[in-house]
Amino acid sequence: MTGTIDHEPTHTAAARRGGPLIVTEDTELLDDLLRLCAAAGATPEVQHSVPTARPAPPSPLTSRPPAPPPGPGTAPGGWEAAPLVLVGDDAARRVRGAARRRGVVLVSRDQDDPGVWQRAVEIGADHVLVLPDGEQWLVDRIADVAEGVGRPALTVGVIGGRGGAGASTLACALAVTAAREGLRSLLVDADPLGGGLDVLLGGETAEGLRWPAFAASRGRVGGGALEESLPELHGLRVLSWDRGDRVAVPPQAVRAVLAAARRGGGTVVVDLPRRIDDGTAEVLAQLDLGLLVVPAELRAVAAAGRVAAAVGMVLRDLRVVARGPYDSGLDDREVARLLGLPLAGEVPVEAGLPRATDGRRPPGASARGPLARFCREFWDRALVETGGGAA
Repeated sequence: MTGTIDHEPTHTAAARRGGPLIVTEDTELLDDLLRLCAAAGATPEVQHSVPTARPAPPSPLTSRPPAPPPGPGTAPGGWEAAPLVLVGDDAARRVRGAARRRGVVLVSRDQDDPGVWQRAVEIGADHVLVLPDGEQWLVDRIADVAEGVGRPALTVGVIGGRGGAGASTLACALAVTAAREGLRSLLVDADPLGGGLDVLLGGETAEGLRWPAFAASRGRVGGGALEESLPELHGLRVLSWDRGDRVAVPPQAVRAVLAAARRGGGTVVVDLPRRIDDGTAEVLAQLDLGLLVVPAELRAVAAAGRVAAAVGMVLRDLRVVARGPYDSGLDDREVARLLGLPLAGEVPVEAGLPRATDGRRPPGASARGPLARFCREFWDRALVETGGGAA
């Protein structure tokens, strides 16, 4: 067992470290919580009850005794200052009088106790967690606190309605534009058969990790460590595939990596494959919205309908991006109507959009070009809609 047990209030320590406050006298539960804090890289403050402020010493300038300490939860102690409070089920009765606050989790080890929900209501808990089933959720939550995570990244997936639709090029352009606008930008290549977005950006030899390096990831991946490990190209970080033997990245590793990417804030753009397997489903589950790139041809619209049906089973917010030239009788609104999806816009005609470039000038590199303008306007709308925009 690691950590410290304080019988005296140390209310500033947890806030300064960014660790949670643990309130429990259950030694077995405490062992579990300390283990999970260690796994999340956080150092907790541990108390047996709600911390209260120490009485002030008598003033040498007056004979009046100090005022009595405030009641539970009213002192500027660990209960109010900690970014996360983990209350053991044994301590629920002792914290009933504490000030109501966000970020309180009631933790139990009894799978069959229906009364835990009533005790959670009594202390104003946001969540009820039963161990061991909820361990991974709690590790992620503690680590978020330890990393000082704010608003998660606005995460956008781009997928082609058919092969050659220009989805990879649009994904690159969106990421390049976000970086140029001063947003933290991370581009994720989720298509192992796509040839590598680092090639499209001219960085196939750039130093940094690729997807195979994360294949063994099972638990949490640190957001800062992930970003620092990736190649930096054109002002953004890129997670792509290498050119070696294909390595299967299991769904739990995909989930861990994408969650770490989102925790960094700003924007994350994901280039999606059209084949929806378990790994792709994990990516879709973490997207805020998806863009379906559809060439304005009847056959492409028919193919895009099948893609949209598969993607829509996981992703609620899927929008159409139409690309010309248009078949007779089609325009961007008609394409969206035929697919039954909202229209995100029309990708402007720009040389190189549906094809890979040589990487020296990546898609969207020209701030005055029509593709960059499209991407900039998209981010302006999307960031307003979602309330995002943290760099």
